[in-house]
Amino acid sequence: MEIRTIKKALLLSLMVAGIFSGIAAPALALEASHPFTAGDLVTFQRVGAPSPSPEGSWIVFPLRSTDLAENRGQTNLWIIRPDGTGLRQLTFPPGNDFEPCWSPDGSTVYYLSTRSGSSQVWKISREGGDAGQVTDLPLDLSALKISPDGKSLAFTMEVFPGTGYNATATQLKSIESQNASGRVYDTLPVRHWDTYEDGRRNHIFVMPLSTGRPVDVMQAMDADSPSVPFGGSEEYAFTPDNAGIVFSAADTGRVEMWSTEHSLYYAPVSGTGPVVNLTPSNRAWITQPVFSPDGSSLAYLAMTRPGYESDRYRIMIRSWPDGTAREVAASWDHSPSSIIWSEDGKFLYVTAMDQGNSALFAIDPVTGDVRTLVGKGSVSSVSTVGNRLVYGYANMTAPADLFTIDPDGTHAVQITQVNSERLATVRMGEYEQFSFVGWNNETVYGYVVKPVDFDPAKKYPVAFLIHGGPQGSFPDDFSYRWNPQVYAGRGYAVVMIDFHGSVGYGQAFTDSIRDDYGGKPLEDLQKGLNATLETNTWMDKTKVSALGASYGGYMINWIEGAWPDRFVCLVSHDGMFDTRQSYYDTDELWFEEWDNNGTPWVNPEAYARYNPADHVAAWKTPMLVIQGGKDYRVPETQGFAAFTALQRRNIQSRLLYFPEENHWVLKPQNSILWHHTVLDWLDQWSGNTVASGNGTSVTVGAVPAQAGFPEMLPTVTGSRFPVLV
Repeated sequence: MEIRTIKKALLLSLMVAGIFSGIAAPALALEASHPFTAGDLVTFQRVGAPSPSPEGSWIVFPLRSTDLAENRGQTNLWIIRPDGTGLRQLTFPPGNDFEPCWSPDGSTVYYLSTRSGSSQVWKISREGGDAGQVTDLPLDLSALKISPDGKSLAFTMEVFPGTGYNATATQLKSIESQNASGRVYDTLPVRHWDTYEDGRRNHIFVMPLSTGRPVDVMQAMDADSPSVPFGGSEEYAFTPDNAGIVFSAADTGRVEMWSTEHSLYYAPVSGTGPVVNLTPSNRAWITQPVFSPDGSSLAYLAMTRPGYESDRYRIMIRSWPDGTAREVAASWDHSPSSIIWSEDGKFLYVTAMDQGNSALFAIDPVTGDVRTLVGKGSVSSVSTVGNRLVYGYANMTAPADLFTIDPDGTHAVQITQVNSERLATVRMGEYEQFSFVGWNNETVYGYVVKPVDFDPAKKYPVAFLIHGGPQGSFPDDFSYRWNPQVYAGRGYAVVMIDFHGSVGYGQAFTDSIRDDYGGKPLEDLQKGLNATLETNTWMDKTKVSALGASYGGYMINWIEGAWPDRFVCLVSHDGMFDTRQSYYDTDELWFEEWDNNGTPWVNPEAYARYNPADHVAAWKTPMLVIQGGKDYRVPETQGFAAFTALQRRNIQSRLLYFPEENHWVLKPQNSILWHHTVLDWLDQWSGNTVASGNGTSVTVGAVPAQAGFPEMLPTVTGSRFPVLV
């Protein structure tokens, strides 16, 4: 089977167009560099979403660094001009500063900060100086926005519906003072993601700056906005007249755990009028309302199939306030993950997965014509700044920096290089995208990353990474968890396959694995690995390890019984072991019911067909099991059960357990331990030895004293098992 090479990407191709920002010191000499390690990964600085000033002369953005000694991150705000000049730090410790937004005249930055001990609104002049505290409320605030006229702030607080924030604070103190710790539940959910439910909901409050008194615009709604745990301020918007809020929420009652319905609602900022459902006829997921600059149109993203969180988002526009919604670019087979208007209202700018890339597109809202502005790598956090766009950009050899580009997709300019000094001290592996003939003779794509200091005359062990989702992807991005460069730096070739079910290859490709959880994906993985090994003869086909998390962890458990003779070792992180039991102990049910075409009592064959627990008799490959104690998506009993099966079968196995981590490993020191444990396990079974290109030994995982580790979570369209990349 012949692999067709699609592209090669190197860090240099981006850096040559960059403008040195001044955040990092001058680059060190190449001879002082070392292969990329987990220590490098967790200590890179990370750039947050840019927020341009209204007149387009400044951009403020969060920048987060790591304090390894304290095992935590530190985020502050920086400011820069759109041409990359004038960079300076705007806010300083103590506390973390985030979610900046501008006053309409561009003179003041409002933001959230924890410097007072809780998350409150602060403000600072764009020239710098002393920051001033704006709110001092008894609960933490999040998802900050400012009204178009600059007279009001909107933010969210977790409250008991219908009680208010002061009453909620009083009730929480009362609960803490009780001797009994038991909780009574009459409906689901009992727990979600990494938190046990206590009845509080994320509600939007609007606070006039003139009064300082927040109003709960959602009133007594038993619903969250933004959605928990991943939603943000993109899920609501002020109306053009400043009189209302349009927001996305799932007000679904007792069916919340198995319904994907999120509707758009309108609420007056006064909190006195009724909350109105704007989209009552669509029972699927609707989100990200955004008004056109002239206020005449409301655009938003809408799925159409209830119960399916990985359905394609469609771009909808309705005349405001009373128009009928219409779909834009209906034949465009992509699912946008973000949407904004151009400053003149003539275009919509959207990001969407596109064949292993998170690309940026311009769409004419009248004709539906689509143009690609940035097609390779990963674009995020797009905003308009003057007559240009500003966005975050990353690829497999470059962590995210800020770029600007003309609206026609020309003259891209890198305006920050926050990790230039660190990047000069590390060596990474070259990578390329390829395609092969997968299930049903359909084209499937993947990436290969070469080992650092690659020598074609040598044979290299292989790390075969399997992404989560399954409606996810291993894109051309710089990940802070499953980053292939960590394995390349250790001397491994890395192979990643976007099997059937992955996003970015058309909706039919994503839909194809319904009721076929372990079928088409496994066939693609088998054919993709075989094709890669046949073409890249420098890969040692006798020393291949397979690793995955979430759905990837499930696939590892499935491979253990369904493909037991292929790998020297396996790594399963937070993976389902028993698909039947997983339905009953997970925190969301719509995923299970859609992908298995029903519940276990309606379609029991689907839950049995690809169940790893039913194939333990065939297990034989050494496996490392990793599990988070606060993972309620794939609860810890699933990981413990897999480890029990391995131990009882006398299979070489190891368990790495993080009591305080959820579905992800977020703490810096835990991340380092995770990587060291995984790499040592691979080395043990592949016989890998680590050496630099000049033959000298390398200290694996050497950790610099200070740099960046922002715990910023990826936005993934449609994935009950979030992609761990």
